[in-house]
Amino acid sequence: MPVQKIIKNGENILLFLNGKRSYLVKAERGKSFHTHKGIIEFDRLIGKRYGTSLVSSLGVEFTALAPTLRDFVFKAQRKTQILYPKDIALIVMFGGIGTGCRVVEAGTGAGALTTALAFHVRPRGRVHSYEIRPEFQQVALKNLKKAKLDKYVELKNQDITLGIDEANVDAVIFDLATPWLVIPHAYAALDGSKSIVSFSPTIDQVVKTVEALEENMFVDIGTFECFMRRMQVRRGRTRPQTLMTGHTGYVTYARKAIVDKANNT
Repeated sequence: MPVQKIIKNGENILLFLNGKRSYLVKAERGKSFHTHKGIIEFDRLIGKRYGTSLVSSLGVEFTALAPTLRDFVFKAQRKTQILYPKDIALIVMFGGIGTGCRVVEAGTGAGALTTALAFHVRPRGRVHSYEIRPEFQQVALKNLKKAKLDKYVELKNQDITLGIDEANVDAVIFDLATPWLVIPHAYAALDGSKSIVSFSPTIDQVVKTVEALEENMFVDIGTFECFMRRMQVRRGRTRPQTLMTGHTGYVTYARKAIVDKANNT
């Protein structure tokens, strides 16, 4: 039988109340978490198995869950808008990102996408994340440390439109306003047949990006818009929820082609 993981002092836990409210907190001895639904004493949870339920001081039941990547992304401290898991999933898939990959990211922002990339490249891979705003990097570093993924990321306070330091990387990922300016640098940094993925909120950005990809010998170019709608599931009353997250952005992907002059003479 596998050993059940227990909650240790100083570990992050997700206190789940209901589908609308949950809290990512650090369980520390002698401390407590205060909510409008009562107080949770961490001493009552430390040493217990993840998944344990307990009642707050006001008699409301909470469940202590082990945080997942989704929780660290949604609960990230932020000064910028973060990407949603639906978009991050497409970026990881079309970027071909997995363990051992070397990935260049521009820009870091609050580090939500950075966290997801680091999660997938560990333990032998590396994310090189470019950001020109040092205050954003400070927030991103806090979020990465909370997820215990900071050792897989190099945060670089550089303008990526001026060039990419890395070479022969496995993927280049953009979440910035002018990705088309970086595409020539991305072509030089990527290994042959490797992927570039760009997230843009407007279609005008997508058009300029696709044109730059075509001009710089990228192939397999495509763009997606991804929607995700939660369902309200109740016997006799199951239907889509009234509110949903609609448009967030477009995901454009492509792969690097190499022109072999010897095969074209």
